[in-house]
Amino acid sequence: MNYPQLAFTKEIKALQEQHGSRLAYERREKHLVRDGLTENEIRFISERDSFYLASYGENDFPYIQHRGGPKGFLQVIDERTLGFVDFTGNKQYISVGNISTHPNVSLILVSYPERARLKLYAKARIVAPETAPELFQQLDPADYPHLPERIILLDIQAYDWNCPQHITPRFTAEEVETAMASQRTYIEQLEAEIKRMKAK
Repeated sequence: MNYPQLAFTKEIKALQEQHGSRLAYERREKHLVRDGLTENEIRFISERDSFYLASYGENDFPYIQHRGGPKGFLQVIDERTLGFVDFTGNKQYISVGNISTHPNVSLILVSYPERARLKLYAKARIVAPETAPELFQQLDPADYPHLPERIILLDIQAYDWNCPQHITPRFTAEEVETAMASQRTYIEQLEAEIKRMKAK
């Protein structure tokens, strides 16, 4: 897996040359070879509750879709394969239709609190749940309210990490609640102590 070699076309290399970054990226092309996902990527993916999926259609336009679900709904099947259950949504089927004719897709996964961003190239495959019941059972988030339609498998072709520049830290209500838990406990203890002192 070599993300720069896959991403950098002749035209892109010419622009890098023009703007003075080609030499640095040429070194990355020679050395940035990865043999599948590492524990770092697997941990990162398992903690996400959303990602962005780009596909390409017959209209010659890319289509970018936000995919969300419970934390970890995008699962690592092995170091070269991801999978998730596709939920019923607005029934436009743009991504699914694009994948049926153009399986090459891109994903971006972002952790706003960590200011981290993982990008992947993959080939997507659509699998009917009834044809792979064990896989469906593995991937289906049973405790999450949803109506499953299909399984989408992603055969990873390459991945890389983006720099954190311009990622504004953002936190979910759950993350804020967790961060504030110790302060809330401390305040409750202080209030209880004040009550005891007043009672005396």
